Amino acid sequence: MEAYEGYYEDGRFYPVGQTITIKGRRRVRMTLVEEPVTEHQETAQAAAWREFFEAINASNEEVPETFERVNFAQEIAL
Repeated sequence: MEAYEGYYEDGRFYPVGQTITIKGRRRVRMTLVEEPVTEHQETAQAAAWREFFEAINASNEEVPETFERVNFAQEIAL
């Protein structure tokens, strides 16, 4: 037996965070949880990337096509 979490809307089940492949005809058991689904729950990493790209897009500075390589492990004297 396998369990999947997601939401059901307009006759379709939408799994959250995974892809489901079910071959053939299978018997299923569905449990309806009586709580509304909030819109897409963003992970902390996804939120950080979104904020990063929003900041870049909001910047007035031109973004170069390539960046100078940086070695953060290398010690330098200032």
